[in-house]
Amino acid sequence: MKKPVTVTVTGAAGNIGYALLFRIASGSMLGEDQPVKLNLLEIPQAVKAAEGTAMELNDAAFPLLAGVDIYDDATKAFAGCNYGLLVGARPRTKGMERADLLAANGGIFGPQGKAINDNAADDIKVLVVGNPANTNAFIAAASAPDVPAERFTAMMRLDHNRALSQLAQKTDSQVTDIEKMIVWGNHSADQYPDVSFATVNGKPAVDLVDEAWLDDYFVPTVAKRGAAIIEARGASSAASAASAAVDHMRSWALGTPEGDWTTIAGPSHGEYGVPEGLVYGMPCTCANGEYTVVEGLELSDKTQAQIAKNAQAAQAEIDEVKKLGLL
Repeated sequence: MKKPVTVTVTGAAGNIGYALLFRIASGSMLGEDQPVKLNLLEIPQAVKAAEGTAMELNDAAFPLLAGVDIYDDATKAFAGCNYGLLVGARPRTKGMERADLLAANGGIFGPQGKAINDNAADDIKVLVVGNPANTNAFIAAASAPDVPAERFTAMMRLDHNRALSQLAQKTDSQVTDIEKMIVWGNHSADQYPDVSFATVNGKPAVDLVDEAWLDDYFVPTVAKRGAAIIEARGASSAASAASAAVDHMRSWALGTPEGDWTTIAGPSHGEYGVPEGLVYGMPCTCANGEYTVVEGLELSDKTQAQIAKNAQAAQAEIDEVKKLGLL
């Protein structure tokens, strides 16, 4: 059996955290031969709820669970951490200005980035789930100058999975039949789900669906799916978000299948004209614990225009964060 790795989950007592922790402890995220030690980080008023979750984790008697600890101090929670899943964030409440939301989250992700910088293991991998995820990842990375920026990623896998599901339903196929889906951009309504390179059972997806369906149904449905779920169940996506976080980390740690890729938002190096440093969703392959942007794809004018548009929106958010003095 391998040596246990430490996985820190913030916002551990919340709905996503609750759905996520049992998947990690079962081996779904890092494999069935990798023991895990879980560090649960919560705000002081939620520590008691986290204790209840820890009791349940222990009661499940997972063979791979090497221990559970609860903290309200990020410095301690990230000590020796190999994988950090930053789920806890300030949600936007009614009447709240976007600047206030960015400021509140800057006050969360800046200190967590510093705690990771000062205390995490050298091989730390970070996934930011809490929204606005791309901007929060940028803030955390900026607060961790000793950690390579590429180690901070934002979750686009939920959007990627939603896109797979919609295309599978439309083409009467399984999600496992689909390869090379892309969701460009930010985890927001500005994102651009793109089937230009996707195949369904080896056939080009663009030959199986018409452009009107893509433009009028597929793109807006994927981009606005979160809002539709809130409307339907009266609460935001939790189980599907947790499942996507598991998928993201599993791909990063264990690799993507040969001939396929996934969507990961990491810091841009200028690929496809995206401003350097912007945390932006792009097609990536994963191997040996690293992810690599798939470069050299021949993009249509339409796709390039969409990328430019949502990169501009993502950059505007970063500019606002800088204006607020959060970086």
